[in-house]
Amino acid sequence: NRLRMLQKTLITLASQHVHTILPGFTHLQHAQPIVLAHYFLAYTEMFDRDHSRLQDCKARFNYLPLGSGALAGSTLPIDREFVSQQLNFAGCCRNSMDATADRDYMIELLSALSIIMMHMSRMSEDLIFWMSQETLWIELGDAFCTG
Repeated sequence: NRLRMLQKTLITLASQHVHTILPGFTHLQHAQPIVLAHYFLAYTEMFDRDHSRLQDCKARFNYLPLGSGALAGSTLPIDREFVSQQLNFAGCCRNSMDATADRDYMIELLSALSIIMMHMSRMSEDLIFWMSQETLWIELGDAFCTG
C-alpha cells in the first residue's frame, strides 16, 4: 500500500511538472535535457515492478505449514484445509519436508525489499544532489535531512 501511495504522489508531481525542463545527468556530467515529469514517472515504473515482486512473493509463501512437524508431518487429526481457510491462506503446503526446510521464500522477499531500497536510495541521492551547491534546485527542511 505504501508503494502505491508513493506512486500516486509521484504521478501528482509529474502532472504538475509536465513543462519543467532540467538537465539530465550521467555520472554527474550534464547530459540531455529532461522533463521533470518523465523523471517522476520513471520511479513510478520502478515501484510498480517492486510492487509486483512483493505480490509474487506473497503468492509463493502464503501457504499454511501446519502439520508439517519437524520433518515428516503429523499424526494428529488436524484439519489443515479448515485452518488454512480460517486464516486466509491460499492453501496448505503440499510437502512437509519442503515446508520445514526450505528458505527460498525468505531470500526472495529479502531480494525484493533490497531492490525497493535501492530504488529509494537512488531517488534519495538525486534529491541530495538537487540540494547541493552544484544545483540548488530544491530545499528540504531539517526534519527530512537529519536523524
